[in-house]
Amino acid sequence: MARATARKQSTRAAAAAFIGTMIEWYDFYLYATASALVFAELYFPSHDVFISTMASFATFAVGFFARPFGAILFGHIGDRIGRKSALMTTLILMGLATIGIGLLPGYGKWGLAAPLALVLLRILQGISAGGEWGGAVLMAGEHAPAGRRVFYASFAQLGSRVALILSLVAFRLVISMPHDDFIRFGWRLPFLVSVVLLIVGVLIRKGVDESPEFEEEKNAGRLPKIPIAEAFRGSSKLIALCIGANTLGIACSYFTNTFMITYATLTLGVHKTIILDCLFAVAIVQALVQPVAAWISEKVGATRFLLLASFLAVLSPYPMFELVSSGQPGLMFLGISIAVVCMASFYSVIAGFVSGVFPIRVRYTAISISYQVCGAVAGGLTPLAGTWLAHEAGGKWWPLAVFYSALAATSFVCVWALGKLKHQRADATDRSFSDMYKGL
Repeated sequence: MARATARKQSTRAAAAAFIGTMIEWYDFYLYATASALVFAELYFPSHDVFISTMASFATFAVGFFARPFGAILFGHIGDRIGRKSALMTTLILMGLATIGIGLLPGYGKWGLAAPLALVLLRILQGISAGGEWGGAVLMAGEHAPAGRRVFYASFAQLGSRVALILSLVAFRLVISMPHDDFIRFGWRLPFLVSVVLLIVGVLIRKGVDESPEFEEEKNAGRLPKIPIAEAFRGSSKLIALCIGANTLGIACSYFTNTFMITYATLTLGVHKTIILDCLFAVAIVQALVQPVAAWISEKVGATRFLLLASFLAVLSPYPMFELVSSGQPGLMFLGISIAVVCMASFYSVIAGFVSGVFPIRVRYTAISISYQVCGAVAGGLTPLAGTWLAHEAGGKWWPLAVFYSALAATSFVCVWALGKLKHQRADATDRSFSDMYKGL
């Protein structure tokens, strides 16, 4: 009976992590897509399209820079009060901020107040996202059966991929409107749908029990007074390596899913409906690849799998850009898919991998900070850097490919270093650490 109950909770926690993360990241990805298609014209009007686009992506980056603050805030709540309390708050905060964006008037009506309000709402989105990822990964992974942490934690990662599909579908449905109607109200509809998703997400998460591993720490009186201080005091090197290890899954994801929209439309002259349809198909491939990758990694070892995926990712941008440059939808889909399969395989596994690095008492704080600092630096600046490189390269794609390879190589080196540290750190962390690094 106890085993059946535990299995039921494991399944429920994985499902809640998937659905909650899907809703949370649907809201976040809406902003990413709108920043490429709408916000430059609506909130940052300029005679120079390049300047407007850079300003739009700058507000996109602001959300990333807010995420480490969310990681600290909700990491503290998650390690001191509970994973569930933190996750309920992040979901509500994200939903309200997204609905606010959908209701926000443009520059023509509010003047300077419009972009300032947009930045404020984006900051709230960033704070919420900063606490969401770590909590969702832990709720799924800490409820997982023995030896299945990577696979169960991957459902939180899968939720973000499905969210990308939903956000692309939402924009694809409204982008066919006449341009004036799309700018006036069409783009707002996907944001306003969030009110329904918010209610669904809250109801689902209410039905999940608190993490059993956290409850064990709490009952034993082992909760930290200041999680962030303890995390850096005992695991600063691991946090730094995990920041680097996350680069491929974060920066390269936004490179393909956000920057490529701007690159295809402005540099290659591809119609925006074509690139959105292409990215929609690629997102489906990504969602199918991720659970398979997580399952395989448990068979061959997470470290070995991540090293292979990141090595292939280093090579992937060259065929991607060669095929994308053709401007033909089928070849564009194939090119982006090559890069995304490598990136998605890595992304699916990295969550469970890093969650096993840190002790339970500071785990929420440590993995959230490592992920969100990487997101602030690598993820937030990637679309800006890509736009600048494309502008300076004058149509040449190889500088963009080298940039992508450098991002992937960073993850390869850091995963390798984490694997080398496994024996030194095994005694200082919980038993899941050695399980995560088998197969090296």
